[in-house]
Amino acid sequence: MTPSLKTKVAIIGSGPAGLLLSHLLHLQGVDSIVLERKSRDYVLSRIRAGVLERGTVNILRDSGLGERMDKEGLLHNGIRLGYAGAVAGLDFNALIGEKIMVYGQTEVTKDLMQAREQAGGTLIYEAANVAIHDYQGDSPFVTYEKAGAVHKIKCDFIAGCDGFHGVCRKSIPAGNLEVFERIYPFGWLGILTETPPVHEELIYANHERGFALASMRSDHVSRYYVQTPMDIDLADWPDARIWEELSIRLGEEATRDMVTGPSIEKSLAPLRSFVAEPLRHGRLFLAGDAAHIVPPTGAKGLNLAVADIRLLSAALISWFHTGNDHDLTHYSDTALRRIWKAERFSWFMTRLLHSFPEEGNFAHRIRQAELDYIIKSRAAAVSLAENYVGLTDDLI
Repeated sequence: MTPSLKTKVAIIGSGPAGLLLSHLLHLQGVDSIVLERKSRDYVLSRIRAGVLERGTVNILRDSGLGERMDKEGLLHNGIRLGYAGAVAGLDFNALIGEKIMVYGQTEVTKDLMQAREQAGGTLIYEAANVAIHDYQGDSPFVTYEKAGAVHKIKCDFIAGCDGFHGVCRKSIPAGNLEVFERIYPFGWLGILTETPPVHEELIYANHERGFALASMRSDHVSRYYVQTPMDIDLADWPDARIWEELSIRLGEEATRDMVTGPSIEKSLAPLRSFVAEPLRHGRLFLAGDAAHIVPPTGAKGLNLAVADIRLLSAALISWFHTGNDHDLTHYSDTALRRIWKAERFSWFMTRLLHSFPEEGNFAHRIRQAELDYIIKSRAAAVSLAENYVGLTDDLI
């Protein structure tokens, strides 16, 4: 085994959660090492959602990461809901005085990675066979393999930011973890195209054939999704078929001026609701997708990870600066209150907008009635708006 490295916080995973944690700790003089099993290029190639809540935008700005986001991101007043052949808008700014930011998760990752590299942070990519050790004791450590050698990192704490399939949560004995899960009987077939968005705001559409979403990454790159079974063959869904299905589900009003073009990326994503409790196990803390998954309908995945990191970074900084472990002790309970409210909203939006195979035309009409009520009732619209833009701490 090669000589050991030592750091205060060993962070497993270099997605937005892990990189943001490292960045926030650095700003307060707490050193960390980030371990990632994939390559740097792979991490930057991952295409993810890009709707940022007000809380996420504020954290990025306050920590010196907002310059490119404010220059290239798209501020939206709200969203549009498609149902019964029509499209209606929800103006969040008019309802609650808040906006959302459309800025791709890949771009957030780039900004975080650049900030850590410019600050001389230690980021280790292509770390194989990562394992965590002695996290229930006072001297945890992490091992990994790279370039044919086994390496060891001694640390005070381990942050599991390594996603749903990562090693950190899987290292916790089953009896110490309670898991809550719902797997949905469909997926999202998504395409990325170099075409202007069909509308300046996101359109979420409910249709008897299934859900559709018209989104964007910029003013010249669009992202579209259609609900499909998970057992489809992508070869059976050429671009022409997807554009046709989008036209049907989004409706004539929404797609009258839609610009079509070849896809530059195509994928099928499953939908899952998942929570693991608790989030603290000795000196191991779970955050982001390692702790929870939400269906993307509510635009909560990245934002929920950032909310976790806001709490965890503050708790770790407090411990290192003052020795006070109050916030670390309460991290799990505090984070889970927000997590479950985000899970509820994501479940609500998924039920509201998708067609479920086991349900019939009665359920479809109920969804249309609910959508109509949301559009016509200010109280219902305010409720959806405040959940979508991110609940304030007083509502958690």
